[in-house]
Amino acid sequence: MPKVSSVIVPYASYLRVYEPLAAFPEPERSHWARYARRVDRPSYQDELRRSLADLLPTPPVAVPVHESDDAFVAEVDGVLCVCPWRTRLRGWQALDALASGGRLPPAVLDAVLPPVVRKESADDYERWRARNPDARPWIRTATWQVPLAWFVLVADEEREHQGAEPAESVDPSEPAELAGLAGGAPVLRYRTQMVQARRRVARGLKALRAALGEGPQIDALVDVGAWLEEFHPRSLVELDYGGLVHALPAAHLAADRSAADVAEGIEALRRGDGDGAGEAYGRLAARWRVVRDRQSAS
Repeated sequence: MPKVSSVIVPYASYLRVYEPLAAFPEPERSHWARYARRVDRPSYQDELRRSLADLLPTPPVAVPVHESDDAFVAEVDGVLCVCPWRTRLRGWQALDALASGGRLPPAVLDAVLPPVVRKESADDYERWRARNPDARPWIRTATWQVPLAWFVLVADEEREHQGAEPAESVDPSEPAELAGLAGGAPVLRYRTQMVQARRRVARGLKALRAALGEGPQIDALVDVGAWLEEFHPRSLVELDYGGLVHALPAAHLAADRSAADVAEGIEALRRGDGDGAGEAYGRLAARWRVVRDRQSAS
């Protein structure tokens, strides 16, 4: 396995889909079956560190030259499911969003990723898309936030929280996907069945459209709902706070009930209770203001 750096992970959250092996054609299905038996599978943090390491050379490697053959693995009701990294595809998509989203001043963007590097990557992506028009990633990423639409997919009772543990308390037999950083990094995530996620999207859209009409939040929920429809119905959906756990105090993470607030707000809108929806959104906004303040200070 390639050596990865010890760079601390960026503050990003993730929405992942784990599909059963039956969803993959051969020979990819056999590849993932063999891969799942490996004991040296890389962790969530390794994926991020490898991406960061690509930015160190001069010029930086904006998008990997070769597609990753790694994946995250989970078992769902006795069925083996995998979430391919597809690092190259996601790199192209992230670069496109960075260049078109206006999140960085042009001078800063040019310093981080020179125009010639971006142009070469864009040309490569265009050629690749022509050969792979139906390709889609199994992982979505958001920096310094968890998009509100993602919380619609999950429920508070599906929340899994693990505080940081000292290194000596980490079980060496624990799967790489759960071990986190050496020393037992904190984890905050939700896992739900695909059928539940799709049902919640439909109910959420119905309530939001009835109360609010159209708008950016509804567009975002439509987008994530359409993405979920591209996967096997027996898939697992995971919302992972990822690197955000390193930006927030332990007490803040322990008290975070964002999915419950979103569900309460949608239910209030369904009942026509504008005040109740406003209270739920107020709690949510106050909680995530801490993250925005840290982003501004960084």
